[in-house]
Amino acid sequence: MKLTAILLIGTVALSACGAKSKFKRYNGPQVTQILIDKSDRQMFLLHGGKVLKSYKVDLGFAPVGHKQIEGDGRTPEGLYRINRRNPNSAYHLSIGISYPNEQDRAKARALGKSPGGDIFIHGGPKLRRNKGKKDWTAGCISVSNKEIEVIYAMVDDGTPILIKP
Repeated sequence: MKLTAILLIGTVALSACGAKSKFKRYNGPQVTQILIDKSDRQMFLLHGGKVLKSYKVDLGFAPVGHKQIEGDGRTPEGLYRINRRNPNSAYHLSIGISYPNEQDRAKARALGKSPGGDIFIHGGPKLRRNKGKKDWTAGCISVSNKEIEVIYAMVDDGTPILIKP
């Protein structure tokens, strides 16, 4: 049996059981930019200058300052793009941020280190020890699972994301 047929059967079976899908639909104004204000722990989804949605966020476990090297626990700062999505994320759903850019790689190289990578906006923690904990990620931006479902639907790949200190 082909994989698509199996997935279709699974989706129909889940629908028949009343299970809600984590994949939402969105048909409102296009999100033209994401703004993260690290100091206020806020994310804004913008259309032009208008805020469409805002969310409280958690950051990396050492949130002050720009991410420089792998393992530093910092969330990057600067202008990036949404460049991928992971529907099978360990954190419910996730959308990737284009960190590191060439400047980030050059700075880390000058320190003889790796800049790291795999920076995402994603859902909440799975580990019990991280539930309710502030700034628990390794450098990512976290929202609730319900919130990432909406964000995942609203934000397209290629959307600019500005992360401010």
